[in-house]
Amino acid sequence: MRKLSAVVLLVLFSFSAFSQSAKEAKKKEILSRSGDHLMFQMSYDSWLGAPDSVKSHIKGFSRGVNVYVMYDQKFKGDPRFSIAGGIGVGTSSIFFKKMTVDIHSKESKLPFIETDSADNYKKFKIATAFLEVPIEFRFSSNPAVPNKAVKVALGVKLGTMLNAHTKGKTLRDANGKTISNAIDKVSTRSYFNTTRIAATARIGYGNFSLFGSYNLSAMFKSGVAADVKLLQVGLTISGL
Repeated sequence: MRKLSAVVLLVLFSFSAFSQSAKEAKKKEILSRSGDHLMFQMSYDSWLGAPDSVKSHIKGFSRGVNVYVMYDQKFKGDPRFSIAGGIGVGTSSIFFKKMTVDIHSKESKLPFIETDSADNYKKFKIATAFLEVPIEFRFSSNPAVPNKAVKVALGVKLGTMLNAHTKGKTLRDANGKTISNAIDKVSTRSYFNTTRIAATARIGYGNFSLFGSYNLSAMFKSGVAADVKLLQVGLTISGL
């Protein structure tokens, strides 16, 4: 009887040790995973703080595309939480109707020129691109199966400007008659704030989430234009 009891205790002890070992191995595996390694974002963009004279001419679907490569470090005490950092490129295009923006001007103020009763472009936009370093504080409801988890992330991103340009397509007269189909493109960063800081947030399930990004820094240099801030709202596709 004593031998049987000893055998039972030995089996129970072995099972407990094996179970504990399996849990530790699973935890180590989860901790070693990098969640949302690649993030691709598509956004609807708007300018907050633009004067009415400019805002009334922002037309069409202003949009942006952001791509980041990320690496996260999970908290050992609770792998549902992690800190992630990375690098990538963020772009934005703001479209105007019957307005041109002369970023090549030598004036102290950036000229926003209304063209309601003058020659105008059928399509005109200001486009910017930034090299960015995003940092996120993340929560995942199921880090073991990230494709079936609720995910929440709050963070900031720091950026330096790579390019700023305007592009006008199809020049027309005041009556809408085409004058030229040539594409007019001007590239210069002289009026722009070339460093930016943005606050970010996203929430979703699995590989898809909604995100928002709000610039804490002004889009243009102080004194050359209104204190315009870029707001992006859209869809994040993440994984790997």
